[in-house]
Amino acid sequence: METTPQFFRHGPGPLARLVFFVLLSLLLMVMDTRFKYLPGIRQTVAVAVDPLQRMAYFPTEIFDQVSGLFVSRSLVDEIANLRQQHLFDQGKLLGLLALEAENIQLRNLLEMELRMETQSTMAEILYIPNDPFSRKVTLGKGSLSGIQLGQVVVDDVGVIGQITRIYPWLSEVTLITDKDHSVPVQLVRNGLRSMVSGIGEDGTLELRYLAANADIQNGDLLVTSGIDGIYPPGLPVARVSKIESDTTYSFARITCIPAAGVNRNRQVLILSPLPSIPERPGEPVENISEVKKRGKVGLH
Repeated sequence: METTPQFFRHGPGPLARLVFFVLLSLLLMVMDTRFKYLPGIRQTVAVAVDPLQRMAYFPTEIFDQVSGLFVSRSLVDEIANLRQQHLFDQGKLLGLLALEAENIQLRNLLEMELRMETQSTMAEILYIPNDPFSRKVTLGKGSLSGIQLGQVVVDDVGVIGQITRIYPWLSEVTLITDKDHSVPVQLVRNGLRSMVSGIGEDGTLELRYLAANADIQNGDLLVTSGIDGIYPPGLPVARVSKIESDTTYSFARITCIPAAGVNRNRQVLILSPLPSIPERPGEPVENISEVKKRGKVGLH
């Protein structure tokens, strides 16, 4: 009897194999669900296969780490560059904001110069003393620029002070907040005249020699009266901030806030001196004829 060679033998067909494995899979799933036989086997197989899985994933992990290293380094460099650019742009922005504020103040100074009838010279504040009790600043214009003692200094808002010392290229300004400085003023609301003086503190003035029952209110604007021949009339000086009246005292204690200030801007205007006013008359001169008569009487 002839037999078929082993090489040409055929097993079950593909369809039979598919049906067999499907049935086997269903059987294993039912057993795993109902009888819980396979979890232990599965864990054992997982433990045994884990080293092989790690070895299989090892090249991929190395590639990911190397790629992440280059990406992280690139991100670090990019973040550093962005921070540096941000600081540079922030500096430029602050510079532009400072220039914008300075341009606004210069335009305000120009408008104030056009409003005033007197001529003026623009100067820049160079130095502010470190002494907290000194109320003086130094300007970058001196006698070579035609600056004279006694000239009034203003900003775009109002009076700052007065020139009290000059040098060839510099001049010193005593601020109105200095305790030895006083400015003749009057109230805009009713024309009441008085004298505002500094007390040696920034941002504080005193309105002196006003009766306790004087017509003055919080918020009243004080401007230069112009009666001294030094300050042009109508320049804002201060605004009333606090009134303390006591009938037991002859004068009221009135605190004011300066309208202008050197802490706000660097550019100021130095006003030209006003035309000199006639000197205050002295004692009246007696009639010449009466002097002669008295002289004759004295001769006898």
